[in-house]
Amino acid sequence: MSTVDPTLSNADLLPTTAAQRHWGWKDFAALWVGMVVCVPTYTMASSMLDQGFSWQMAIWLVFAANCIVLVPMVLIGRIGAEHGIPFPVLARLSFGVKGAGLPAVLRGLVACGWFSINCYFGALALHGFLNVLGMGLAGPAAGETISSSQFACFIAFWALHLWFIWRGPESIRKLEVVAAPLMIGASLLLAIVLFMRVPAGQLLALPAKVVEGGPKTWAALTGLVGFWATLALNIPDFTRFAKTQRDQVLGQAVGLPLPMALFSMVGVIGFSASAILYGKAQLFPDGLLTQMGPVAAGVGLLVILLANLTTNVAANLVSPSYDFSQLAPDKISFRMGGLIAAVIGLAFMPWKLLATSGGYLFTWLGGYGALLGAIAGILLVDYYGLRKGQLRVNDLYRRNGAYEYSGGWNWRAVIAFALGVLPCLPGYLAVSGVIDKAAVPPALLGLFDFGWFFSLAVAGAVYFFSMPRARVAQGAPA
Repeated sequence: MSTVDPTLSNADLLPTTAAQRHWGWKDFAALWVGMVVCVPTYTMASSMLDQGFSWQMAIWLVFAANCIVLVPMVLIGRIGAEHGIPFPVLARLSFGVKGAGLPAVLRGLVACGWFSINCYFGALALHGFLNVLGMGLAGPAAGETISSSQFACFIAFWALHLWFIWRGPESIRKLEVVAAPLMIGASLLLAIVLFMRVPAGQLLALPAKVVEGGPKTWAALTGLVGFWATLALNIPDFTRFAKTQRDQVLGQAVGLPLPMALFSMVGVIGFSASAILYGKAQLFPDGLLTQMGPVAAGVGLLVILLANLTTNVAANLVSPSYDFSQLAPDKISFRMGGLIAAVIGLAFMPWKLLATSGGYLFTWLGGYGALLGAIAGILLVDYYGLRKGQLRVNDLYRRNGAYEYSGGWNWRAVIAFALGVLPCLPGYLAVSGVIDKAAVPPALLGLFDFGWFFSLAVAGAVYFFSMPRARVAQGAPA
């Protein structure tokens, strides 16, 4: 490509070459299976049971939500496969060559939160495994959410990820291809063992938990869509390595909706079995495994460690590595961006966020879903609705080109983003306990239940009608 501005590019952000595009559909399917089979997916299903859903409704909502999010996943992924560009560079098309830092940083911070959550789950598994070996490490004392030994395991598991940051995306692809079949086998084995201990009729016949006000179906669906709303944005970080469009479409279709539903079923089985066998329903799989005997606990906890590692490095380190690089490409490489993300991840306190199932399902998943839905709406409307799939790749890497807008910022995109997100903010603050629910009008409380859908539709519509068609035409190839 022609000369690029060094302040907007580095080797990691430039379009992939033909030689780099060697990911087939099986690689994408393995990538998704490796990310799907993780403790957050398990906990998502168990949280729904804890929030009053029947297991049938929980599994159906998981499947439906992932079919919904697959649509923007494939459409945005198509752009990466077509032009070989990562998400932060794609965001320049709509937000401007400098304004793209806004969606990139927001997406990166969400990834840092997820990175921290998965490190915590890995720490619990490591802590439990060390106890299986007889180390006698203590759990949290009364009034605590994490013990000192669990925190030490958190730091140890966190440090393990630094190796994959240093080795780059190809090391992640190899890890997923090896790990995916192992984790599928381990999940099936756990389900079989639990069915052997508890008859299927009894296990699946437990009545739904009674909760005040009943289960919140739309809020749960929005949260479930939000679960992978993160990857729906930065999927070009992976599809830029695809051999063909067919590979990224087929791989994602095979690897996402059905595996999510099937592995959620493992969470349903584990949650219900723990209630029957041990008298207390366990939200987290480590709590169940440590009660099943030393062999099951040892093997199962090692699989959890592998599962959280594969999910974390793919879903929560690749994205912020590119996202933070967008801020200063000439100074922040993929490696440096990943290290920044890892350090920021230390500042999150996931043991507090995960203290309740509602906090996980509604506050965390629903909250950032509304945030990222607005960005997805703008990207989709811009590329498909306004530009009809045409863009100038060279201008994404230089100043004063088609995507300079006003000082590198497209303020119409920023305004559209704000109008999509701000109406959901009062409901989020009320649900998260920052303000009293009584102080928020019921309409705004209800609006938050549809946060991802609302922000995507409103931000996309505002952007579509506010962008001058002459300005968009400048982004078409000459």
